Amino acid sequence: MAVLVTGGARSGKSSFAEKLAMHGSERGIYIATSHIYDEEMRERVRLHQQTRLSSGYPWDTREEPFRLCELLQQLDESGEEAVVLVDCLTLWLSNWLLQYEGEQDASTLVMKQVEQLVKTVSGYRGRGQLIMVTNEVGDGIVPEYPLGRSFRDLAGRMNQRLAEVCEQVFLVTVGIPIELKSMAYRLDGSKQP
Repeated sequence: MAVLVTGGARSGKSSFAEKLAMHGSERGIYIATSHIYDEEMRERVRLHQQTRLSSGYPWDTREEPFRLCELLQQLDESGEEAVVLVDCLTLWLSNWLLQYEGEQDASTLVMKQVEQLVKTVSGYRGRGQLIMVTNEVGDGIVPEYPLGRSFRDLAGRMNQRLAEVCEQVFLVTVGIPIELKSMAYRLDGSKQP
């Protein structure tokens, strides 16, 4: 089962996703998508690693800033009985956006990566849950620079596409998770399954 966990910065989404993972399986594979560009990011990564180690839960951490689809396919085919936690998709998206920065069709190239991810997630049949963390970036102000606006738009499209193929979607705000798909309204007036 694929699960998407979203929320704003410091909303508690990563903590919730980790607890959900630990609740659902005896061991986990943690896919970290961050790309370390500076000392502040290096310190954030170190603190995340330390938190996971101190949890006592057996995490197998894999760092993959770009080739997420390939790694998920490998894990799916391996038949490992473990929950897979990806943290976070918006960092993965920004890695690709920066990779294509300056190219005229950068948004199109990034969306091709997103569509490949959607395809991978919808075909994922692993023996454990697949939990993905992403940022909800559309609630803030409109960025004043083009790259920021492009990132916000791409992240919104990515989140919508992944929410379509995930069985559960959680919004976490002030540390409180709310499952959205069970509450979703459809135009015909019925609840979504």
